[in-house]
Amino acid sequence: MSIRVLVADDQALIRAGLAVLIGSSPDCVVVGEAANGAEALRLASQTRPNVVVMDIRMPQMDGLEATKLLAADPALSATRVLILTTFDLDEYVYEALRLGASGFLLKDTPPEDLLAAIRVVARGDALLAPSVTRRVIAHFNRLAPSPAGEDPFAALTEREREVLVAVARGATNAEIAEGLHLSVATVKSHVSRLLAKLGARDRTQLVVTAYQGGLV
Repeated sequence: MSIRVLVADDQALIRAGLAVLIGSSPDCVVVGEAANGAEALRLASQTRPNVVVMDIRMPQMDGLEATKLLAADPALSATRVLILTTFDLDEYVYEALRLGASGFLLKDTPPEDLLAAIRVVARGDALLAPSVTRRVIAHFNRLAPSPAGEDPFAALTEREREVLVAVARGATNAEIAEGLHLSVATVKSHVSRLLAKLGARDRTQLVVTAYQGGLV
């Protein structure tokens, strides 16, 4: 089945270019184009996309608020948000990941990498560009440390902590399995339990949680 993609960007030229690029991929179909966050939410409710490619700075409602509301809507639980941004908006990227975005790319990303990222996010799978992601999250973790209190990872087993650290460092399930001498199926089970125990929406939020809690 084709990946249903909604494009949200307030710049008409960029929005049209993204729509043409994504629509040219045989496994993707563009189901809507939005010029602001409010329109993106309305179209998402109507079209139920698999992925929303979301800009951050938009009029009426920005991408952060739209991401927050989309992630909180049970009817859109299967929809993932891919933030498309620039380095000078890193602080917004951190907030977007915390609010429920499944990943992000920079606007100078090659077209083929954007298409690959859409496929990854649609699967709810690995974090995008792990080296960039780790640098951004680690930097803004220093600006927004977790509040003092009990250990947020107290409910995790030692093995689950090891898996969480590996996920936070950008490792795939196969790489984690090799490094910890486990089967891929066992790693998947650990990741599923981590999502449930930490109340995370996907792997991206596991990474944010790991950095915020000082585990990495």
